[in-house]
Amino acid sequence: MEQFEVKRGLIKKIGEEGGLSNIAPKYFDNVKNIENNGIEGNYGILTYVKAHYSNEGKLVVDVEQLKGQDLDDFLSKDNGREEAMESRRRWSGFLDQVTGYNGKQRGDKAKENAKKASKAKNGITSARHFMKMAKNISDEKISQAEAMISDIENELENGNNTRAHSLSNKLTKLLEG
Repeated sequence: MEQFEVKRGLIKKIGEEGGLSNIAPKYFDNVKNIENNGIEGNYGILTYVKAHYSNEGKLVVDVEQLKGQDLDDFLSKDNGREEAMESRRRWSGFLDQVTGYNGKQRGDKAKENAKKASKAKNGITSARHFMKMAKNISDEKISQAEAMISDIENELENGNNTRAHSLSNKLTKLLEG
């Protein structure tokens, strides 16, 4: 399961135009509507594609594709390589349309998201270290900091790295103040 950032306002626009179920048939076969206004489908080497928008405004996808001997068999059939290339082109086209970002932009967004997670984790580590070393920090402030650390860890677990990073910055300010 992967999550992709979605350009602001795009989910609403796509919803007004019929949702993912209106877009998916341009890229996949056997498209079915599923819960959360999502879709399932397949095409070529993509044996299973499932997609929906999360409440956090991200595209959530689950994709399975041929591997091993099944992939070798597919590629060796007439036009197998061309159909495999078409599968990849359709997958990229679908992601471009439903996220509003091209492949490079999606990669940049993923790197940015990973940096936020790393910074949030570093913020937790630094805060815990500071709380051990500081002699004049009140029990109340330690309690507040631990509650914030718990919130940050929950946000990281839920994949909301932007919120985790923001809370980490607030944690640092709390301990510095």
